[in-house]
Amino acid sequence: MLNLKIQSTTGVILFAAILFCAGCTENPRVDSKGASQTTDNPLTKTWSGLHDGVPSFDQMSLGDLKPALNQAMALNLIEIENIATQSTVPSFDNTIVALERTGKVLDRVFTYYGIWSSNLSSPEFRKIEQEMAPIMSAFFSKISQNQALFERVKTVYDNLDSGTLRADQKRLVKLTYNGFSRNGATLSIIDKNRYTEINQRLAELHTQFGNNVLIDEENYAVFVSESQLGGLPTSLVNAAAAAAKELGKPEMYAITNTRSSMAPFLTFSEQRSLRQQVWSNYYSRGDNGDQYDNNKIIAEILNLRHERVGILGYDNYAQWRLEDRMAKNPENAMALLTAVWPSAIARVLEEVADMQAIADAENIGIKIEPWDYRYYAEKVRKDRYDLDSDEVKQYLQLDKLRQAMFFVAGKLFNFTFTPVAESSVPVFHPDVKVWEVTDKISGNHVGLWYLDPFARKGKRSGAWATSYRSHTSFEGNKTVLSSNNSNFVKAPSGQAVLISWDDATTFFHEFGHALHALSSRVEYPSQNGGVRDYTEFQSQLLERWLMTDEVINNYLVHHQTGEAIPKALVKKIKAAATFNQGFATTEYLASAIMDLKFHTTDPAGIDPDIFERKTLAALNMPKELVMRHRSPHFGHIFSGEGYSAGYYGYMWADVLTSDAAEAFAEAPGGFYDPDVSASLVRHLFTPRNTVDPSDAYRSFRGRDADIKPLMRDRGFPITD
Repeated sequence: MLNLKIQSTTGVILFAAILFCAGCTENPRVDSKGASQTTDNPLTKTWSGLHDGVPSFDQMSLGDLKPALNQAMALNLIEIENIATQSTVPSFDNTIVALERTGKVLDRVFTYYGIWSSNLSSPEFRKIEQEMAPIMSAFFSKISQNQALFERVKTVYDNLDSGTLRADQKRLVKLTYNGFSRNGATLSIIDKNRYTEINQRLAELHTQFGNNVLIDEENYAVFVSESQLGGLPTSLVNAAAAAAKELGKPEMYAITNTRSSMAPFLTFSEQRSLRQQVWSNYYSRGDNGDQYDNNKIIAEILNLRHERVGILGYDNYAQWRLEDRMAKNPENAMALLTAVWPSAIARVLEEVADMQAIADAENIGIKIEPWDYRYYAEKVRKDRYDLDSDEVKQYLQLDKLRQAMFFVAGKLFNFTFTPVAESSVPVFHPDVKVWEVTDKISGNHVGLWYLDPFARKGKRSGAWATSYRSHTSFEGNKTVLSSNNSNFVKAPSGQAVLISWDDATTFFHEFGHALHALSSRVEYPSQNGGVRDYTEFQSQLLERWLMTDEVINNYLVHHQTGEAIPKALVKKIKAAATFNQGFATTEYLASAIMDLKFHTTDPAGIDPDIFERKTLAALNMPKELVMRHRSPHFGHIFSGEGYSAGYYGYMWADVLTSDAAEAFAEAPGGFYDPDVSASLVRHLFTPRNTVDPSDAYRSFRGRDADIKPLMRDRGFPITD
């Protein structure tokens, strides 16, 4: 998952980050050019030290956050006003490029804000977050609805064809103009006011939704005794013991309410009643009928989003959201999902039949339920492929996988990763480690890569990538500060951290986002963003290198013996590559389809719980599994607007992924072919958002992507 950093520069911001937002109640001292004279707040200070300066994570203090936000927002508004009130004729340089220069102080503050929000949340921070969300939303509205500024941008946009701008500069103008026009700049004063009110309320609701989910993750854990550990692998037992100790019950074993703890427990535990309890805790996050229940919040979010796009003249939220994405409209997105859906649920029926046969043979009189799926799927896997997930896990050491990712980055991108001395780069938690990234051909510094790998209280679940600073060159080259964040369960001291094959795949996926950031060669900050249903493509593609012989033979070694993974076991892994694709595809598609249904339906009077159940029933959703993200904890679409009406994008990007992977498979050098690798980096990684993604893909592949490789990858039938 790509975690879009809040940026204050108008081109990207305005609006992907509206969920966080702004406003100013305290004014810093500023000079006539808008330069702040206040330097005593460590969160606003210019970054110093090596590598073009790094965040002062060691100086973070919550007491500084609100003053820093208010100061930085006030300064940013002055910068914006200086551009808007110029007497000179609007031009690309004095308007569009000038906007790209604004907001540096606010960018720095938002970096710290993002760390507290995602990695170090606490009740004290959540109080600040809830208070500041509508204030920040109002701030962004002040920029997006600044009429004088918009008129200058519009003048540059209207004269685009008469100038001599490069293609990337023309695209920047269009992106900047669309950012204003699609977010209320053309509205009447009355409508602008209502638009702002809606955004402020949405900011509150998005924040509350995410915090409710985090609270449910923190407040629910299943404690089991030693007699209830049957079937669990040693690595999970050790991790559960460590978790219980941290939670104050050293004599017990804790299964925490996160996916990285839930999934392996459901896969291996012999205790069916405990599997049901762990499953219920996880899939009921945000849906427990208490003060943290998210259903009413969902209903209000949907109604406000619908009203807001109605003011802009759109029929529904998804129509507005997808207009500037590869899919272009919700009909195209839904067509892709529904094209795959029948094959996915048909495969689920086959999988359930196989599992039920094993359950019947055990003569225990059960029907497969959602909390049984992973457990019996594992039995089928062992029976059909003689493949034991826990046996595979013994060869999946976190540190070795990280080395494997570095190897791939070296072969494809010519990057070298070197550990940075802990004293030279501040970090926000002892778990975080840092590497310097250099170009192994030129020796030039590229950036830094931060890794925060482990779950802990206050850290949101899942895995994501973010950038503390993106590459730009218009004011001198700025190197990249990129971060990957995971929630692996920490092993006891001195033991290797072992992860599942799925988690290893996700590790590679998120590293793909980091490589996308590190390989950027764009000139203007705003073009480090991207089109949402395209930006997952690069990361999904990188997952494919986990299965390459070079990685398997050199980095998948046993954590105790150091021996390479046996070829026979590798053969089993590859033979089972499409195993359980019914489950994996259906749980994802159900969430993606539900997202689009929520955002293409008139939400008046909607009850999210009833709507979810009726929609899934109409789809013939198999009762033996649930959506990957049930609505009350679907943070992708309700804790912000980054993925709202856009969760389909993972499947859209996977069409590109499967098609591009076949380009490597067909090349003389396979997945490490130097010519295809160079083309991949040149056309699909370094340009970021300077090129239309459809054009970029055609430059790489020589044609548009085809859905057939996707169907082949998943083992589904192909029909013309």
